[in-house]
Amino acid sequence: MPEENIKRASLAELTRMRKAGELYHSPDAPEGEDLGPEFWANAKIVHPPSKSVHLRLDQEVFDFFYAEADGKGHVTKMQNVLKAYAKAQSKA
Repeated sequence: MPEENIKRASLAELTRMRKAGELYHSPDAPEGEDLGPEFWANAKIVHPPSKSVHLRLDQEVFDFFYAEADGKGHVTKMQNVLKAYAKAQSKA
């Protein structure tokens, strides 16, 4: 799919768009590939290796990362800083 056809939206935005009747589904859109029973016979559920953790942060720390990331990707930036710190500590 060409990049210009890809749009990003949050769940809240999609919900608002659906309620406003702004979402359109073409009845002429092609069907997805049928994977068949042989695919599903060998399918396995794979859980991601990372853990989800709730972390309490000081407001100034959160604000710093949020501002640095312009509001998007701030959690990823925090993760990268923590990962770099852990790696540096393991080498020391």
